Amino acid sequence: MCYDIKTSFETQLKRAKRFGQIDSIKEIEEKLLPYGDITFHHISGFSHPKLFVYNNKSTQIPKLSIWGLVPYWVKSEEHILKLWNSTLNARGETIFDKPSFKSAAKSSRCLIYVDGFYEHHHFNGRRYPFFIKSINNEPLCFAGLNSEWLNENTGEILSTFTIVTTVGNQFMSKIHNNPKLEGPRMPVILSKNNEDNWLDIKSKNIKALIKPSEDENLMAFPVKRIRGKEYLGNVKEVCLEFNYPELIF
Repeated sequence: MCYDIKTSFETQLKRAKRFGQIDSIKEIEEKLLPYGDITFHHISGFSHPKLFVYNNKSTQIPKLSIWGLVPYWVKSEEHILKLWNSTLNARGETIFDKPSFKSAAKSSRCLIYVDGFYEHHHFNGRRYPFFIKSINNEPLCFAGLNSEWLNENTGEILSTFTIVTTVGNQFMSKIHNNPKLEGPRMPVILSKNNEDNWLDIKSKNIKALIKPSEDENLMAFPVKRIRGKEYLGNVKEVCLEFNYPELIF
């Protein structure tokens, strides 16, 4: 499961910079200039934010897309509202079978770059948020699915995405221990070598990429509440390490 992330526009534009898309980056940055330095220190998928993603039609230049996949066959905006919260994540084991995801899984995959993500740890009947990031502070690249939905009333095309998840590795099993779930989950984190493979719709080895990442590549620590009255909001302090005296981890 992955419903909460940290990311910045700098992180989301790194792939474009890696491929030397200078003019495109300048154009994007000029459009963002009036908004200042926009960093999502914490953002919930349930707020359906717009993030930059790279899909197989635009592998080097990012496109704004809304978190929460809307399949092409959805009939109305009312249907979207009923569906949206259930398509923030897509279980990797079933993306080629589920009606909501199978079309995108075959022909419209994408990459999402983040600085880290949040998961809750259960201890003595309470939940404690943890922030998970790469051990070397490099961005994490999530495997995603992308979809475009045409609003026939307005002619607007809505670009949306979902994050693909898989079975949690040993590291995540220590954190993501929700007793209501069969076992730990985690986003599919792609290595640099596999990013382009995920976007290649001709590839026959996609299922092999849907696997947990190596334990030693990640680190985690508890942070302040990301839900309820104690939530600080989208501020830098929300992703800083925080000590809960009662928590034994």
